Amino acid sequence: MLIRTAAALALITTTALAQQTDITIGMQLEPPNLDPTGGAAAAIDEVVYANLFEGLTRFGPDGSVQPALAQGWEVSDDGTVWTFTLHDGVTFHDGTTMDADDVVFSLDRARAEDSTNAQKALFADIESVEAVDPTTVRITLAAPNGNLGFNLAWGDAVIVAPESADTNATVPVGTGPFAFAQWVQGDRVELTAYADYWGEAPALTAATFKFISDPNAAFAAMMAGDLDAFPNFPAPETLSNFEADPRFTVIVGSTEGETILGINNANITDLKVRQAIGHAIDRQAIIDGAMFGYGTPIGTHFAPHNPDYVDLTAQSAFDPDKARTLLAEAGATDLTLRLMLPPPVYARRGGEIIASQLREVGIKTEVSNLEWAQWLEQVFRGKDFDLTIVSHTEPADINIYARPDYYFQYDNPEFQALIEQISITTDPAERSALLGQAQKTIADDAVNAYLFQLAKTGVADARIQGLWENAPTQANDLTGVTWSQ
Repeated sequence: MLIRTAAALALITTTALAQQTDITIGMQLEPPNLDPTGGAAAAIDEVVYANLFEGLTRFGPDGSVQPALAQGWEVSDDGTVWTFTLHDGVTFHDGTTMDADDVVFSLDRARAEDSTNAQKALFADIESVEAVDPTTVRITLAAPNGNLGFNLAWGDAVIVAPESADTNATVPVGTGPFAFAQWVQGDRVELTAYADYWGEAPALTAATFKFISDPNAAFAAMMAGDLDAFPNFPAPETLSNFEADPRFTVIVGSTEGETILGINNANITDLKVRQAIGHAIDRQAIIDGAMFGYGTPIGTHFAPHNPDYVDLTAQSAFDPDKARTLLAEAGATDLTLRLMLPPPVYARRGGEIIASQLREVGIKTEVSNLEWAQWLEQVFRGKDFDLTIVSHTEPADINIYARPDYYFQYDNPEFQALIEQISITTDPAERSALLGQAQKTIADDAVNAYLFQLAKTGVADARIQGLWENAPTQANDLTGVTWSQ
C-alpha cells in the first residue's frame, strides 16, 4: 500500500509539472502604455514584442532578421523596391483580418508628418507603400536602403489595425500568439494565448508580467516562488545566491544597451567641458559599484559585440587632472549641472558614483530622481536637463546622433551626411569603415560620456527553457518558452 501511494504521489507530481503552462515574469519598470508605435520606453516592448504585436520582420534571439508577418520578400536590382509576401489567414485579436491594407495603414501612420512614433526616422526612406493584393505589399524607397528589413523588425514598426490603433495604448490588439487580458496598473499585465493564432501555437497558455521596482523586493519574490523568471534582474549583487540554489538558473548575456551619461549639448556647448566630464568618470568604478562587475566599458555609442565596433575608451580615459585642466581652459571654474536620473538601478546607483566623481574635479551636481513618466516628459521630450543616465537598448542606433532634435541635441551636418551615406551603402567593407568613422566622430565631439554596455543578468526557475540569453532588442519573447518536467 505504501509503495503504491508513493508511486501515485510521484505520478501526481509529474503530471502537475507537465501541465504547467503559465508563467509569471518579473520586470522592474512598468510600461507607460502598451503601444510600441507610440512610446519610447523599453518596457513597452518587453511586454508586447513578438508576444502581442508582430511586424513584417522580427529579430531572432541571435539578432538576425527573420520573417514574421511577411513570409518572404524580394528586392529590385536597384535596391529601391521591396515586395513583401504576407502570410494568409492572419487575424487580429479582435477577429478582424490582417492584410496588405493594414500594412499600408501602419507604415503610413508611422511615417506621417504628425506621427508620434518614437523611431520615425526608421521610415524616412520610404516613398510609398502599396497594397498590390491582399497578401502582397510593395514598398518603394527614395534611395536604396539595405537596412529596411532590419528597420521593420523594430517594435516601432509592428502592424496595427485602423479599428484599434487609437486604443492600443491601454487595450492593445495585435496579431501575435498572445492576446491582451488585463492591465492592473501599478501591478501587472496579463496575456493569454490567442486560439486563432496564424503561426505555431506557443507552449504557454498564459503569461503575467509583474512589476517590482525595488531590487530587494525582486529578490524576495524570486526566492519565495512568486515569480518564475526575472529576465533583467535588478539586483546583480544577489546573483551568487541564485547560482548556489539548484532551484534557479542564472542567465548572463549581452544587450544592445549602450549606457551613457547623456549631455544636453544645447546647454553644455563647450567641447572642453564635455571632454572634461568624460575624463572625470571612472567607468570601471561605476561597473563595479553600480553593476557589481557586470558590464563592458565603451568609448562611443556602439555595442562591443558588434563586428564593426571600434574601441575608443582610451580617448576619454579616466584622468581627473586632465579634466581639471580642460575645465580651467574653458573658464568653467564654478559649474553646477542638473543630473536627472530615471528609476533603473544602473542610473540611480551609477548617478551617485558619477556625482562624486564630478565633484572631485570641481563640477557640482543637483541630483533629481525622476519616475519613468517624468523622465520621458522632462528629459526625453522636454529636453529640460543638463545630464542624465540612460541605457539605449535599441539595436544599432548610432543614427540617433543624426537627429538634431533628439534629447541630447547634437547638431552636426557632417555627421548627418555620414549617416545618410551609411544608409545607402551595401558594400560590407565600405559600410564598416563608415560606421567606424561615425563612432569616432561622436567620440571626438564628446557628445555624451560613454559608460558601459549593459549586461543582461537574468534569473529563472531551473525548469524553464527558451528564455533569451542575449537581448538583441528589448523583449521578453515567450514564443519559444517551455517548462520541463
